[in-house]
Amino acid sequence: MATPKKTTPKKPAKPRALIVYGGWDGHQPVECAERFAEWMTQRGFDVNKQPTLDAYLDKKIMKDLAVIIPLWTMGTISGEQSKGLADAVAAGAGLAGWHGGMCDAFRWDVGYQFMTGGQWVAHPGGCVDYTVTDLDQTDATTKGLKNFKMNSEQYYMHYDPSNTCLAWTTFDGKHGSPWIKGVRIPVVWKRMWGKGRIFYTSLGHVNKDWDVPEAFEIMKRGIQWAARIPIKPEFKSK
Repeated sequence: MATPKKTTPKKPAKPRALIVYGGWDGHQPVECAERFAEWMTQRGFDVNKQPTLDAYLDKKIMKDLAVIIPLWTMGTISGEQSKGLADAVAAGAGLAGWHGGMCDAFRWDVGYQFMTGGQWVAHPGGCVDYTVTDLDQTDATTKGLKNFKMNSEQYYMHYDPSNTCLAWTTFDGKHGSPWIKGVRIPVVWKRMWGKGRIFYTSLGHVNKDWDVPEAFEIMKRGIQWAARIPIKPEFKSK
């Protein structure tokens, strides 16, 4: 009787990630793409970086994505490119991004803003000192993180009331906008778009902002949540 051949179990495929970067250079899309691509590769993602919005038209690139990282401040997107992105998210790809690279992109595309859950309006005073507060201790993306300070652009945003907001900031009205004193705006939110998970933080004006450990940790956890892989915390506030 023949001895059955031993079979080696196949290793699970790496989750596929797409980083699309470009747009306004002031938000350092190249540097941020490199930073997150390095971390995501270490975390086990198969990362594809694309410096063109035409990536959203390529069915081979868009197939079976776990997560899409959009890094494209302002600029314009064609109807076909926008549809390619929205269709992939609705079908189940996660979308995880930050600052203007996700929510100050394609200002005339209201369908894109509807999907992402918000749009930048202003950052009074430019780069200022502000505090991120009220981090949700029941959600895996913010649990274990305490209030922390930033010196960066404090985003005043329009946002969808259906968002699940996970962290906040309050404006002091000292930077030429006294009428917004005491106004509380979300810094982190998540939502669904069809079958796809959407994660956003207004942090991350430039690459050095990710040197703040709480900021970087929030974004790393958000990417994992959007990609539907187990969140592995790497930092907790003392």
